[in-house]
Amino acid sequence: MILVIDIGNTNIVLGIYKGRELLHHFRLSTVRQSTADEYGVSFHNLFHMSGINVADIRGVIMSSVVPPMVHVIEEMCRKYIHKHPLMVGPGIKTGLNLRNENPREVGADRIVNAVAAVDLYKGPLVVVDFGTATTFDCIDEKGAYLGGAIVPGIGIATEALVQRASKLPRIELEKPKKVIGRNTVHAMQAGIIFGYAGQVDGIVKRMKQEMGAPLVKVVATGGLAELIAGESEAIDEVNPLLTLEGLRIIYERNS
Repeated sequence: MILVIDIGNTNIVLGIYKGRELLHHFRLSTVRQSTADEYGVSFHNLFHMSGINVADIRGVIMSSVVPPMVHVIEEMCRKYIHKHPLMVGPGIKTGLNLRNENPREVGADRIVNAVAAVDLYKGPLVVVDFGTATTFDCIDEKGAYLGGAIVPGIGIATEALVQRASKLPRIELEKPKKVIGRNTVHAMQAGIIFGYAGQVDGIVKRMKQEMGAPLVKVVATGGLAELIAGESEAIDEVNPLLTLEGLRIIYERNS
């Protein structure tokens, strides 16, 4: 078995693979103040409840967009899983042709998503990741990474709206029945959900025009992908665990 770990700004997502099969996956909050020991306890508790024997884990791979967390999770892996994790970054074999002006600027999560998308769906593709930031990544018909766009994530935008407009309440992100809200909560939900769906459709439309390939498959991932995909005309498929699959593929290419 291998352990794959994706460290995001909001959550740490981990998965246990046996070959190509994802046996278990878990989600923890990203807490920058937590120590390696605290994360070690959390990981061990999750493994114990799922019947996972740490001794059966033969390798670990991780990606991170939170630099301060890298050392913490690396130390946790060495101390509690007894493995030194493979880190997605410069020098690692991904099999992905990066045509960005500065490949080192591309986030590890975007690279991992692109690797998985090419392997699963081939090109041309647009991958939309609904994370702390919402990212759009374009891949051509040859599987080359072209670049993309980054916008504030749904959670960030919603929190900013609440903080800057003193009379607006915090709301649960769920689809309202109508776009014309009859109360403040429904009006906010309509603006956020339908507004983001429209944003996705507009950006993807422009990307397809620039790519010159109308038959582009659009794959969505991330925690809120299913919520927005249901209202988007552009999204063809939702794969919420795309990042974990990409980590598995990269591990195999480097083992």
